[in-house]
Amino acid sequence: MKFILGKDRKQTCLFPVSLEDSIESENSVRSIDQFVDSLNLAELGFRSDFTENGPPAYNPAVLLKLYIYGYMNRMRSSRQLEKKCRRNIEVMWLLESLTPDHNTISNFRKDNAKAIKKVFFATVQIARNFGLIGATLIAGDSTKFRAQNSKKNNFNKKKIQRHIDYIDNKLEQYNKALEQSDSENEKEDIKKNIDKHQGRRKEYEKLNVQLNASGEPQISTSDPDSKHLIVRNNITEVAYCVQSTVDADHNIPFDYLVTNKNDSKAMGQMLQRAKTILGTNTFTALYDKGYHTGSEFKTANKLGIKTLVAIPGIGRASQAPDPNYNSEHFKYNKEHDTYTCPEGNILKSNGSIYKARNYNFKQYKTTKCKACPARALCTTSKVNGKVVQRSEFHKYIEANVKSVLQNPDAYKKRQAIVEHPYGTIKRQWSFDHIMTKKTIQRASADVGFMFIAYNLKRIWNIFRKTNTPRVQAHRSLIRLFTAILTSFEEPYKQNSKYRILAHV
Repeated sequence: MKFILGKDRKQTCLFPVSLEDSIESENSVRSIDQFVDSLNLAELGFRSDFTENGPPAYNPAVLLKLYIYGYMNRMRSSRQLEKKCRRNIEVMWLLESLTPDHNTISNFRKDNAKAIKKVFFATVQIARNFGLIGATLIAGDSTKFRAQNSKKNNFNKKKIQRHIDYIDNKLEQYNKALEQSDSENEKEDIKKNIDKHQGRRKEYEKLNVQLNASGEPQISTSDPDSKHLIVRNNITEVAYCVQSTVDADHNIPFDYLVTNKNDSKAMGQMLQRAKTILGTNTFTALYDKGYHTGSEFKTANKLGIKTLVAIPGIGRASQAPDPNYNSEHFKYNKEHDTYTCPEGNILKSNGSIYKARNYNFKQYKTTKCKACPARALCTTSKVNGKVVQRSEFHKYIEANVKSVLQNPDAYKKRQAIVEHPYGTIKRQWSFDHIMTKKTIQRASADVGFMFIAYNLKRIWNIFRKTNTPRVQAHRSLIRLFTAILTSFEEPYKQNSKYRILAHV
């Protein structure tokens, strides 16, 4: 049987192949090279001045190209990227055969979180210049990325006290055993255990002091900014919560924010950022029920932004024995500040304002509950009867319910819009955790590269499939990207609005 034979490894070539000839003209690595070369890295915040003493530093463009290539090819580890500099012919071409070590590579990502975010906004500007962001319908959501901090290294007051109580119990047992022991060797072993547990107790006491000083409900020892968050249902992880906002036209993210909090107070801030980035408030924003918070609806109303937020179900404690008697079926009279129940009785407020954790509210009730024949269907309370609460933000919540019911088709698009980037990043690329640790800024740099890689790939894939005359004139990927960058470079330098974006 005949086989295709390879060349002799020891054979020399009369006409050696150069790196330039090894990379085909349509290779996306050439587009990465052009994209980074089009950026003014000093203006974006990358360090460009280095002391003359000591060995020369690497140009930040070299390390930026390496990271973008790595993230676009599912590689984030600095050690892995270091190896690729010596093995991968595309990386050799991109970096002109430079071989930075893993510490240099890692420090670049660690030290340039703000500048990396500005590079992300550069990808957003490219998309805007070519009309890929419509700014009429957007969707926001969050996802959790596991931090470099195990659950064992995350503590709250109860957990610390539980460890201290356990140690105190063990110390008590050791002290009793020490009193009863007659063997010197055994006493020595017990004393060693006592010293070990006393040392551990001091460590937990230090953690307790740090926790009290921080004013936070929990503390992480490996990555201080990460928090123990609910990932889904009853599953929890020590993680970061990444908020993102995506335009509906081509599923392109135009903003992201790394936080360590849940979604309940996030919508107002993300809408403010979206208004600044898009330069308009005429768009409609879609969010899921995790963002259903009265104060956030008030913020959206002040910004003049129409929002559609999923309506959460009524909690079990607030459910009436018969759902027809839930408080949502009680009609409010704004003029008289009263509620009318399904039986026609009037519920009034005594005018008092009560304070909950995050809002103020009034209570409405009636004495007619005592003799009402439908009382057993309406409430389980045996003392006060039915009590309806109305928060200070209730009018905004009611307006949202009305908007969602009037636009059911619009809200159904939310998941398809905003889950697209997360599905690609977390499922296809397997980026389900944060590579960096210690400070939220370093985590933001990691997430920033994810979204830069996503946006560049998304833009290139869209234009590969587009058949408009404007794109047909630049059908070659490299010629197309050159045209994109030509349209991007000058507006980016001149448009002060996009300089502001990096500080949002």
